[in-house]
Amino acid sequence: MKIVITVGLPGSGKSTYLAGLGVNPISSDNIRRLLIDDPYDQSIHGRVFAAMRYLLRHRLAIGRPASYVDATHLMRWERRPYVKMAQRYGCTIEAWFFDVPAETCIERNRQRDPMVPAEAIRIMAESLQPPTREEGFTRVRRITSL
Repeated sequence: MKIVITVGLPGSGKSTYLAGLGVNPISSDNIRRLLIDDPYDQSIHGRVFAAMRYLLRHRLAIGRPASYVDATHLMRWERRPYVKMAQRYGCTIEAWFFDVPAETCIERNRQRDPMVPAEAIRIMAESLQPPTREEGFTRVRRITSL
């Protein structure tokens, strides 16, 4: 079994890339849409990620060969629960790092409704910690263009 988590700024192409692969990811935006009818509302962040981990544990328990988790996952501490889960279930875990410049993400974001504020994306870019194998990932894949 394999877990793949995306890492990247809003507008870096994570969801678009996964859609192009035809996979069905566990998505923070979709969980928000299911819980409070708004994929952009950040007021229930903890509940969203608890639900995502819950769904992932169930996918692993029933033996799904690959599970994709679509969210920004900018910080090591946000990725750690997935690494631990991979260890617990004896599966591999990959981080797909969408290494796209903040200004490109801001430009793409202008096409969204509602938009993430440009300044918020810049702040996220400053705090982003690129994933490494030392965190426990079996593989780190860097995606630079779509």
